[in-house]
Amino acid sequence: MTFLTFLEVGNLGGLVAMIIGIMLIVAFVISLFITVFVKLIYESKDGRKFSKSQFWQTMLICLVICGLISGIICGGM
Repeated sequence: MTFLTFLEVGNLGGLVAMIIGIMLIVAFVISLFITVFVKLIYESKDGRKFSKSQFWQTMLICLVICGLISGIICGGM
């Protein structure tokens, strides 16, 4: 007996799309929390300002790291 994947069962493309969408939303929220935390730490010292470009760069870096972690977890090591 062989094991079937989600895509081989049929009509589960929507389920796979929902799982990927949920993973993207969770990664975005986690990255947002990390970025806000970094912004608070950065601005707490010496009255420095965290610019919009720094905010989005930090957000992008966090998203890439979350993507790498989820790829390792979902892809298996």
